[in-house]
Amino acid sequence: MAMADLQEEFIRALESHLAEGGEAALLSAYELGRRTLAARLGVLDVATLLHEALLAACLRRPRDGVTTVREAGDFALECLSPFEMAHRAVREANAALRGLNDHLEEQTRRISRELHDQAGQLLASVYLALDDLARDVPGDVGERLLAVKGLLDRIEEQLRRLSHELRPMILDDLGLVAALDFLGMGFAARHSLEIRVHGSSEERLPGPIETVLYRIVQEALNNVAKHARASTVTIIVSRDVRHVSCSVRDDGLGFDPQTAHVEDRGIGLLGIRERLTPLGGVLSISSTPGVGTEIRVTIPLGL
Repeated sequence: MAMADLQEEFIRALESHLAEGGEAALLSAYELGRRTLAARLGVLDVATLLHEALLAACLRRPRDGVTTVREAGDFALECLSPFEMAHRAVREANAALRGLNDHLEEQTRRISRELHDQAGQLLASVYLALDDLARDVPGDVGERLLAVKGLLDRIEEQLRRLSHELRPMILDDLGLVAALDFLGMGFAARHSLEIRVHGSSEERLPGPIETVLYRIVQEALNNVAKHARASTVTIIVSRDVRHVSCSVRDDGLGFDPQTAHVEDRGIGLLGIRERLTPLGGVLSISSTPGVGTEIRVTIPLGL
C-alpha cells in the first residue's frame, strides 16, 4: 500500500477515535500498526504517519489542540503496540539463540576433549601393543609394523588438529588473537596460503564474543579456500570503547556485488548472521573482481 493511502487511513482512524472513542477505534489503531509492521515499515515511519494524522486533527480543532493531543495518546500507543510485541519476540528469540549457541559450544568443547584425551589414550595403547608385537616377529614384519606406526602418527596428528580447531584450549587460555594465530598457521600449511593476523592480545574480550569471532573467522577461511583462489589472507581484530571489529580480507578472485548473489557463493552468511544476531552484531561484505573480498563484523561491547 502506498504511503499516501496509508496516511489517509491513519487520519480517518484517528478522527474516528477522537469523535467516538471506544474499543472499536482502538482496535482499528492496532490493526493499522500491525499492517505497517507487516509492510516492513519502521517505528519512525509510524511516528511520521501519526504526526501527520495528529497535525490534521489539530487543524480541524484549532481551539482544542491540547485536548486533541491528549486524547490521541491511546490511539498512538495502540498503533505502536505491534512493534513493541515484535521487539519483545525478537529479544526472546535472540536470548534463545544465544543459549543454543552456548549449548553447542559446550558440546563442541566436550567432543574436543574426548578427541584429545580418549582417542589419545587409545592410540597410546595401540603403540604399546605394536612395540610388544614387534619384539616377537621377524624383521621384515617388524618393518611393516613400523609403517603402521607411521600411519598412526598421522592419525594422531589429525586428531590433535581437529581437537584444537573444534575448541582450541588456547582460545580459553590466551584469548582470541593467539587462537587466530594458531588457526591461521594450521590453515596456511594445509592450503598453501599466507595468513597474517593483526590485533592486540593484551586485553581479553568477553568469552561469548571471542568464541563467535573465532567461529566466524573459521567460516571465512573455509570459504576463502573453497572459492577465492587467494594467496594472502589478512585478519584484523580491533576494538574501541564501545565495539570490537574483525575483518577477513583476501586477495582472491572477488566478485561484483551488483550482479552476484553473495548467498550463492557459499560464504556461509546464514551461519555468520545467526552467530552475530544474539550479540547485536553487524556483518558487511565488500568485494571487487580481481582484487579480493573483505568480510567485516562489528559487535557492540557491554551487552
